[in-house]
Amino acid sequence: MVSHNNQLPNAHLHKDWQLRVKTWFDQPAKKKTRRIARSKKAAAIAPRPVDGLLRPAVRAPTLKYNTKVRAGRGFTLEELKAAGISRKAARSIGIAVDHRRRNRSAESLDTNVARLQEYKSKLIVFPRKAGKPKNGDSQVTKRNTFVYDFKSDGSIIYQVADVKAATQLDGPLFPITKAEPVLEYGKISGEQKAHAFLHLRRSRADAKLVGVRAARAKEAAESEKKDK
Repeated sequence: MVSHNNQLPNAHLHKDWQLRVKTWFDQPAKKKTRRIARSKKAAAIAPRPVDGLLRPAVRAPTLKYNTKVRAGRGFTLEELKAAGISRKAARSIGIAVDHRRRNRSAESLDTNVARLQEYKSKLIVFPRKAGKPKNGDSQVTKRNTFVYDFKSDGSIIYQVADVKAATQLDGPLFPITKAEPVLEYGKISGEQKAHAFLHLRRSRADAKLVGVRAARAKEAAESEKKDK
């Protein structure tokens, strides 16, 4: 109802739905589509892990996030060499390779080399044709199992697995966990019982009055010379 000499109500409530309003009515359908795509991908790469390639443990860049440990793009060539894996063979057995990343510390190198060695110890490679295993593949035995020999320098890792009984890993592949620091507790005694706030105030005052106290000491020394 219009009262007095006010503006007539004319609310513009007709939105241009084709251009300005974004709808999300296909959310349930998209959810189903993604689930079906994941299941098809898992069936296509079976018995490989669903999580994909093995990734290294790296620290995030910048000073703000470098305390976070996460999965990186791929292992460096130095890490692969230390683990005894060639860069070409790594991609064929499910290991991601990044030729651009560099190892800035011995800690990251040792961590990822240990990660690769653990992966190698649990790895089983099935040949594409059961009757014709290639060099580096598993070998067929009488029980229809495969024995995997990885190293070519004489030290061999043997693992036995049945193809029909092989299960696909549907969880994370070697998840990266951050080690929690171990805290050590002790009894407080002696100078440790001093008042922390009082100690800070005194230290701040001492740092602030250095020049004033030096000037006073200099004046006192000059006055003593004059008195003599």
